[in-house]
Order: sequence, then C-alpha cells, then structure tokens
Amino acid sequence: MRKSIVFDKNTPDVFYCPQHKPIGFEKMLVKARPLSRLCQFEGRPIPEDYKSDCYNDVDETEYACKEKYRIMMRLHPPGSNTPYNGTRLSKFLAFDKDLSHARKKNQV
Repeated sequence: MRKSIVFDKNTPDVFYCPQHKPIGFEKMLVKARPLSRLCQFEGRPIPEDYKSDCYNDVDETEYACKEKYRIMMRLHPPGSNTPYNGTRLSKFLAFDKDLSHARKKNQV
C-alpha cells in the first residue's frame, strides 16, 4: 500500500495516488495530483484541518518523500540548467543510508 505513488515521465508535473483503499494494483483507482503536493509537509505532522490528497495519506509517508526526492533528481539532475536543490528532502535518503550501513554491520 505504501508504494502506491505512481509517477509517469510522460506527465512530469503530476503524480498519481489512490483515492480509495486499493483491492489490487490491477484495479487501483488513482487521481492525478500536482507534484508540489507530494510530501508537502516534508515529514512534519499533518495539520488537523488538512484534507488528504490520497487514501490513507500515502502522499505524506516517508516513502513518498523518498520518491519525491528521486523524481526531482531525475527531472533536474546535478549539472543540468535547473538542478534540484534537495537539501530539505535529503534527510530521507540519509536515513536509508544509515539503515543500510547498520544492516551490513549486523550481518558480519
């Protein structure tokens, strides 16, 4: 369920997410949302009066923030005319690197 954020490079200004509880990936009903709405709170708590964009707030999960960073780096790679400054979202990737390093350490 958490990996139900869909990005299509043919429509780079939007991402797609489920509006209702998906039964399966084959029959998932999704709706297009502006890419700016993906991980808009950057891991901070969601306000009480916030109307969710996607089912179960999947667009505000840690996975969604990692996806936004990955998508933005793909759209605006370092060295391009408009490189993406992902310093705010890079904390989500740093967590993954720490976790990966800890797993390798425990396998010895």
